[in-house]
Amino acid sequence: MRTTTIFRTISQLGLLLGFSLSASQLAAQDQFANVSIETVPVAGNISMLLGQGGNIGVSAGEDGILIVDDQYAPLADRIRAALAELGSDVPRFVLNTHFHGDHTGGNADFGAESLIVAHENVRGRLQAAEAVAEALPVITYDDDVTIHFNGENVTLIHMPRGHTDTDSVVWFEDSNVIHMGDHFFNGGFPFVDLANGGTVQGYLRNLETALSWIEDDTAVIPGHGPLASKADLLEFYNMVRDTSTSIRVMKSQRMSREEIVQAGLDPVYERWGQGFINEQRWIETVFDSYPR
Repeated sequence: MRTTTIFRTISQLGLLLGFSLSASQLAAQDQFANVSIETVPVAGNISMLLGQGGNIGVSAGEDGILIVDDQYAPLADRIRAALAELGSDVPRFVLNTHFHGDHTGGNADFGAESLIVAHENVRGRLQAAEAVAEALPVITYDDDVTIHFNGENVTLIHMPRGHTDTDSVVWFEDSNVIHMGDHFFNGGFPFVDLANGGTVQGYLRNLETALSWIEDDTAVIPGHGPLASKADLLEFYNMVRDTSTSIRVMKSQRMSREEIVQAGLDPVYERWGQGFINEQRWIETVFDSYPR
């Protein structure tokens, strides 16, 4: 088998309103005040942590703890407490599925003691965002890399120009689990970050590739949303494919973005627009991703 949300501190707003830095920091902490970390067993020695931000995958066993993504920085202590219940609050490895801050915000905390592994473009984009040294991946790869940990092969596989240009999925071979990162928003339209190398075309190709690898009984950890199955991932893929085709057909008929938004999608897709990405934003994303 072969294999941003970047934190942006709007300091100008703070200056205009006369807020001090400490007040801004307090507001950021309040955003996470009621967030708790829930542990969901997946399969074998793999668990999923739910909190706020991207879902965290965990391998816990004789070799220690390995995590996939680490949500936001203010949640690091709560994530550590959940990991301690699984064996250790200090992961040996942190794997990043991509560079967005809701998946890498904890890097600065965990990176002081853990090895961070990610695609080379993750390091490049975090460096460009002036992330601290501890938050940067120290092991990078171009296509894929395998870590032999807790009795199985854990492989990070680059998914080019899909959600962003930094993405990978993580395949836990013996546990029969795949972490899709943000190539899977379970229950909603996807966020395709066109500004950072993402394309709807690549997103679809990457979904097709992942679906060709996994079995009917493979457990699927989405980047966002509840634990899923291959059937759930296939339903998501069909939605992305069919809605993007409909939008492209309207665009080929010389309809503008505004006209397509006004026309809307088939009502059967209404439930997919209740999450982070609504129908209008999805239509605009597909329109901008494909040339005429």
